[in-house]
Amino acid sequence: MFFLWLYMFYSCAGSCSGLATRGSPAPPRAAPPLPQLLPGEPGEENSLEEQRAAPDAASPISTFFNGSGTKRLPQAIIIGVKKGGTRALLEFLRVHPDVRAVGAEPHFFDRNYERGLAWYRDLMPRTLEGQITMEKTPSYFVTKEAPARISSMSKGTKLIVVVRDPVTRAISDYTQTLSKKPDIPTFESLTFKNRTTGLIDTSWSAIQIGIYAKHLENWLLYFPIGQILFVSGERLISDPAGELGRVQDFLGLKRIITDKHFYFNKTKGFPCLKKAEGSSKPHCLGKTKGRTHPDIDQGVVQRLRDFYRPFNMKFYQMTGQDFGWD
Repeated sequence: MFFLWLYMFYSCAGSCSGLATRGSPAPPRAAPPLPQLLPGEPGEENSLEEQRAAPDAASPISTFFNGSGTKRLPQAIIIGVKKGGTRALLEFLRVHPDVRAVGAEPHFFDRNYERGLAWYRDLMPRTLEGQITMEKTPSYFVTKEAPARISSMSKGTKLIVVVRDPVTRAISDYTQTLSKKPDIPTFESLTFKNRTTGLIDTSWSAIQIGIYAKHLENWLLYFPIGQILFVSGERLISDPAGELGRVQDFLGLKRIITDKHFYFNKTKGFPCLKKAEGSSKPHCLGKTKGRTHPDIDQGVVQRLRDFYRPFNMKFYQMTGQDFGWD
């Protein structure tokens, strides 16, 4: 019966169009849908225009064969932090059949808010009933306007923050910048306003991002603490399945991602997927992940640890978790 229906459909295509020509004018042809472009190498941020999904309009035939789906605003967002492990978490989560996520960072709530929610929704992948739409943009956590904007979209949005030892995070942040701008000043010179007095330059973003307690206070004005999950960047490396178990529970998902999905890559120094989303091959994050850090003066490292300690203690109290950074 199905093949008979297809035969009748395509047979009618020619004759029916002829009838339309002899009678009322045929309706204008719809523009062909834009091709859906594949995301780039994980770890590299692609332009949003390259990441946009195909238009919502779909023919009955394509809908029949490819399945239906709806573009929805995200129910969960990975909001931070930069160089904490957000890309790894997103790639791991995309293995789950009930998670659909944007590959690139939309930067909607910090850089593109004026484009409107319709533009934001159009970036999202199609999802079926029961699937979760997600995105990740680590700079949201340190963007003052982001909490109010996300709350305005949906007060029920679940938020995930991947945090990491703020000293290590700062060095990793600097290492990334150094790879793009080899002539920048040394880490030691950027760390201090005055090296003689030991005064830390908190205006430097690499330092400022790691004051997690300060940023969290802003989020708690709009979201209860129970609506924010804090993932340890260190445990994401040492026990990825354990951290992914917590994330799946938080999102209300069945625990499908387990130890069997990971293997440890000694060369990269972190876990990789045995099979990535849509692939049967092992997959590690791109070459921009796992860079070798420069040697930093240990006196400067210790001064930074002393600086961050009270902020870390406050962050532990606020979250109810001891991340063991001291």
